[in-house]
Amino acid sequence: MKTVHAVYENGVFRPLEEVRLPDRTEVEFEPRAIHSGSCKDHLDAIDTILSERYASGERDVAARHNEHQP
Repeated sequence: MKTVHAVYENGVFRPLEEVRLPDRTEVEFEPRAIHSGSCKDHLDAIDTILSERYASGERDVAARHNEHQP
């Protein structure tokens, strides 16, 4: 038995590698997510962090840019 990695998109499982089966062959499997969350979830988390950073009350963060330069 071979494990086939796939991505679920628009209601269809799309294999990430070649699967050698005749067209329209019925298969049975139990989907198991191997990554938690989606890319959108990660981007939303980044946006949340950035919005907190810029809600710090500092009016012009560019003015302090050189403070952290060697």
